[in-house]
Amino acid sequence: MTGLLSLALLAVAAVAPADDTPEVKPRGKGCVDIGSRLELFVDGFLIDDMAGDARRVLHPPTPREVAFAFDAPWEGRDSTYVTVMPDEGRVRLYYRGVGRPGLPQVTCYAESKDGIAFTRPKLGLYQVAGTKENNVCWMGEGTHNFAPFKDANPAAPAAERYKALAGGPLIALASPDGIRWKRLVEKPVITKGAFDSQNLAFFDALRGEYVAFFRDFAKGIRTVKTCRSKDFLHWTDPQWCDYGTAKPEHLYTNATTAYSRAPQIYLSFPKRFLPDRVKDPKHPDRGLSDGLLMSSRDGVHWDRWPEAFLRPGLDPKNWTDRNMMIAWGLVATSPEEISLYWTEHYSFESCRLRRGTIRTDGFASVRAGAAGGEILTRPFTSSGKRLVVNYSTSAAGSIRFELRDAEGRPLPGFDMAKSELLFGDEIAHEVQWKPSADLATLVGKPVRLRIRLQDADLFSIRFF
Repeated sequence: MTGLLSLALLAVAAVAPADDTPEVKPRGKGCVDIGSRLELFVDGFLIDDMAGDARRVLHPPTPREVAFAFDAPWEGRDSTYVTVMPDEGRVRLYYRGVGRPGLPQVTCYAESKDGIAFTRPKLGLYQVAGTKENNVCWMGEGTHNFAPFKDANPAAPAAERYKALAGGPLIALASPDGIRWKRLVEKPVITKGAFDSQNLAFFDALRGEYVAFFRDFAKGIRTVKTCRSKDFLHWTDPQWCDYGTAKPEHLYTNATTAYSRAPQIYLSFPKRFLPDRVKDPKHPDRGLSDGLLMSSRDGVHWDRWPEAFLRPGLDPKNWTDRNMMIAWGLVATSPEEISLYWTEHYSFESCRLRRGTIRTDGFASVRAGAAGGEILTRPFTSSGKRLVVNYSTSAAGSIRFELRDAEGRPLPGFDMAKSELLFGDEIAHEVQWKPSADLATLVGKPVRLRIRLQDADLFSIRFF
C-alpha cells in the first residue's frame, strides 16, 4: 500500500505547476479600459512583464486543400490579388484573371457555401474568349487590382452596398449586389501613392469611418500607406505605416482587416518580398516571398512579427516570385476554426488558391514550456463579471490565474492558490477560483492578471 501511495504522489507532482518560477513584477505600463472586449496576444498591449519561460509565439496556419484552381481560359497563371468575403451564408471570391495571350485582364467572381469548395457562376455580363458564359464581373478600369468589400456603413445607400477601390490612382466603384459595378465618381479618390499592388479599403464600424491601406515606396522599399474618409470619396492625406524598430522589408501586399471578434485590433498579412533571392535559377523572374503577420490598434503604428507567418514549404513551385500572397479576408469555417487563403504556383499553369486554417483567435499566444513561466498584465478596468479564456495545454501542462490590484498585490479570494488548475484545450473556458469568488465586485476597478503557465498556450482573454 505504501508503494502505491508513493506512486500516486509522484504522479501528482508530475502534473503540478512549477513553484520556483521567477515572479513577475509591475514595470510601469498605464491603466487601460478593456470593457468587455476580447483581447488577443498578437501584440504586447496587455503584457507588463514576463518571467521564466514565458514568451509570445506565432502560430502559422495549417495548409488544407486547394480551394480553387485558376484554370479557366480568362484566368491563368498570373491570377492573383484575391479578396475573400464572407457574406450572409456564402463566401464570395474575387480575383484578377490574366488569361491566355491576347485576352484582357479581367475581374473574376466565384462563390462558396462553406468557404472550402468554390464554383464559378455564369454571370453573362462580358464577352471574353468568345463567350459570355463566364464569371467575369468587371472589365472596366482597374481590373489589374480590383479590391471590393461589403460596406458595413448603415448610411450606405442600397445601390452602393458593395464598394471597391481599383487602378492607380485609385478609383471608387459601387454595386448593389457585388456583381454589377459602376464608377462612383469620374476622378480618382486617392492619388498620393504608387498603387501597383492590391490596394484595399473597408468601413471600420468601431471607429465610424472608412479606412484604406495601399502601396507606396519609401526609399525604394515597398511599404504601406493609410488614410481615412467619412464618405469614401474624400480622403485624408496619406500617412506612412510605422513599424517601430522592425527592419525595412518589402511589403508587397497587406491584406489588412479589423478582426471581427476583436475589431479594436487590425490584423494584417503582408506578403514579404525578397527581390534578389533566387531558389530556381531556371525560373525567368527573380524574387522569393512569404507571408507575415502584423497588428495595430490605430492603423498607423504596427507590431510586426519578424518570423514568417506563412512559409513556402516543400513545394518547389512556391519557391519562385510572388507566391504565398495571403488573400484579403478571413472566414470562420467552424466555431473552432478560421480559414485564410493564399496564392500558390504563381506564373505556372497550375496557379491556384490554397486554404489554410488556424484555431479561432489562434494567430499568436503567450506560451511557456515545461519549465514554466508567468506573465503579468498592465492594470486594466473591465465591465465583465466573468473571465473566459482560449487556451491549450499538454496532458501534463496547466495554467493558473491570479487577480491583483494595480500596485501588484494579490486580491483576497483571487490569489493563485485559489485558482483552478486548468488543463485541456478549449476555445472558451470560464476561469474559476475556489471557493467561488465574485468578479462583479471588481467591475470598473483597476486590476492586473498574473498568469502562470506550464507547457501551455494562452491565445485570448475576455471579461464579460
